[in-house]
Amino acid sequence: MSEPFDDQAFEAWVIEAIEGLPAAFRERLSSVAIVIEDWPTEAQLRSVGAPGLYGLYQGIPRSAWGADHAAYPSKITIFRGPLTSRFRTRDAMRAKVIDTVHHEIAHHFGISDARLAELARERGPG
Repeated sequence: MSEPFDDQAFEAWVIEAIEGLPAAFRERLSSVAIVIEDWPTEAQLRSVGAPGLYGLYQGIPRSAWGADHAAYPSKITIFRGPLTSRFRTRDAMRAKVIDTVHHEIAHHFGISDARLAELARERGPG
């Protein structure tokens, strides 16, 4: 790493991502566990058919009928290992952690990967 950061900084960026959301979204995250793990398991990778993951949403999206009464809480996992392996500077790491948290929260609200990619193209580079 060219600019060191520690577990405490990583956790602070996850919190910053959550606190940076509009209140209307933050208030609807009370049933979501947001955790940090080192690496995804093989089962987690298989569950989404991906060779690697920065984050994973598991649960019933809020857009699904009856989601407010789901028997199990939703869970967002942010994976430290893949992120720290890929992003080498403190600024790049912070930006990608925040982006990953927002991406997984979007899934909680029923936004698909395809729609997120479309929104990113519309937004343009930056």
